[in-house]
Amino acid sequence: MPEPILLEMTDGIALITLNRPEQLNALNYALIDRLMAALDRIEGDAGVRAVILTGAGERAFSAGADIKEFSDSVKQGADVAVRDFVRRGQAMTARLEAFKKPVIAAVNGLAFGGGCEITEAVHLAVASDRALFAKPEIKLGMPPTFGGTQRLPRLAGRKRGLELLLAGDPFPPDHAREIGLINHIVPHDQLLTAARELAGRITRHSPGAVAGTITAVTRGLNMPIAEGLLVESEQFAALVPSRDLAEGLAAWKQRQPAKYVGA
Repeated sequence: MPEPILLEMTDGIALITLNRPEQLNALNYALIDRLMAALDRIEGDAGVRAVILTGAGERAFSAGADIKEFSDSVKQGADVAVRDFVRRGQAMTARLEAFKKPVIAAVNGLAFGGGCEITEAVHLAVASDRALFAKPEIKLGMPPTFGGTQRLPRLAGRKRGLELLLAGDPFPPDHAREIGLINHIVPHDQLLTAARELAGRITRHSPGAVAGTITAVTRGLNMPIAEGLLVESEQFAALVPSRDLAEGLAAWKQRQPAKYVGA
């Protein structure tokens, strides 16, 4: 049986590929567990500065949960289904959202259900012009369970989010960009190149500053602004003694002209 994910690390970027192309990269339990283990490995590797997450094959980023496996859990009752399916999926999207290194989704095809929820959770997303998104859980007689009822309305706004969640209809990448689900749309054959270029624009900066920015934004979004500002202040304070900040300030000063002194 092939590995459910592939991990390749080059030039400071970890490329994670969801590797079940015959099943449209459906998120079975083994894939989610392997993805979480890969994130643990990447987090502990100082040489990795960014993560790109994509799907194997030409058809799908991920078509969502593995329905057959999920159905087996449902047959065993709510406690088992919540433990095995909901908590596992929510832990995955929460981990991606709070990861201290930037995670970029390279959406190469269908991003339905859990695949869309991964896209909602990661920090940035680039989509192929062949990508297609949907929140079809309503057609199964259930709401989304990997965070979609919470993150999508926060991205798109309550009414636009609810329309997508309640209708369950597919929507193209231009609409995904309009509602803030993705950052860019690129030709299909340029997808990974574009994702790597975006990662490079981030990794040229201090890892501490990148991590602090991600943490301040991720935590602050769900707080009143006064509390969010405290998180922002904490992230800055943690960097005050860092070499990166000292070197950044020194380099900035060296590029400035002499200070003007008034007559």
